Amino acid sequence: MSITKRGNKYWVDFGFRGQRFRLPSPENSVAGAKNYEAVLRRRLLNGEDVLNPPEAVPYFKDFTEKWFSTYVKSNNKPSEYKSKVSAFNVHLLPFFGRQRLDQITAYRIEEFKAAKLKTDLSAKTINNFLSALRKALNTAQEWNLLGAVPKIRLLKVAPQKFDYLTTEESDYLLTQTDGLWHDMFLLAMRTGLRFGEIIALSWEDIDFKNQLLTVRHSIVRGILGSPKSNKIRYVPLIDSVCEMLRGRPQKDHYIFTLGNSLPMKQIYCVKNLMRICKKLKMRKIGWHVFRHTFASHLANNGVSMKVIQELLGHADITTTMRYAHLSPITLRESIRTLENRPVLQVDLRHNYDTMQKNETDLTLVKSQKLS
Repeated sequence: MSITKRGNKYWVDFGFRGQRFRLPSPENSVAGAKNYEAVLRRRLLNGEDVLNPPEAVPYFKDFTEKWFSTYVKSNNKPSEYKSKVSAFNVHLLPFFGRQRLDQITAYRIEEFKAAKLKTDLSAKTINNFLSALRKALNTAQEWNLLGAVPKIRLLKVAPQKFDYLTTEESDYLLTQTDGLWHDMFLLAMRTGLRFGEIIALSWEDIDFKNQLLTVRHSIVRGILGSPKSNKIRYVPLIDSVCEMLRGRPQKDHYIFTLGNSLPMKQIYCVKNLMRICKKLKMRKIGWHVFRHTFASHLANNGVSMKVIQELLGHADITTTMRYAHLSPITLRESIRTLENRPVLQVDLRHNYDTMQKNETDLTLVKSQKLS
């Protein structure tokens, strides 16, 4: 039966060219449901989308307003919310805003990619826009506002390059600086914290007795929130870092401040790092280089990738594996284990020859008995 009744409501339920359609009848009667089925079949023959008729599909701009006020605001950290607002207002809405959701096709998305590639935006940045678009369209589908989400192909991105300081460069930077900047550089290179995690550190995050640092906050775009992976992690502190922390004044809530009880500003720290590099005639580096330095030195010392992943707080170990080529154990020593194989082959050959000799002796004994 193509007409069914569930509860007090009549539904049409039929198949058309391999697709099943199950929809409530707008007129709640058997006759009304039959008429509605006939209308739906006629529309399908004309190639119309009966699940999402044009008048029911919202425009992208109207949908995103509701999406941001409900889904994004509820499920994203404030810094992520701010980032999405910027991506949509500057890039996605000017291109897709006046189209209905069902008019955003795979071809239209390819046009968007081509337009952005003509600008100075990197492939990774464009992929971030595409991922945000995909999430918005997936939500529209979940809310029954869109029948099917078009396929979105991300751009190919070259493997991410990273810079790090050698042991000599690290020592030079630390011996040539003092005070606030020396302390921030030391902590960054000996813990691998992200910059936002460093400026969000408070004294309650330090356990001097167990020499342990707890990473529970991060400041991004001036907003205090949880760390990037939304997971609290613990980083052991070496003696030199504990000694440095004990020497810092503990009158403010945050460990690193300018004496005004407020966290450090990113732009101020970036400018001062550039100034110090120029003064010491070092190459220009950013704060994230200290995080790479921490991980690279651990890898060089043979620390496993799993341990480095835990210390850095990476959600996926594939992110950590960028440091694998620096480890003398992870790759080189693993390959060298194959050098034991020829010895094993000799032993096997010896065992095989012994077995053959024993079988020959047994055959001779049997033939002698038969004769």
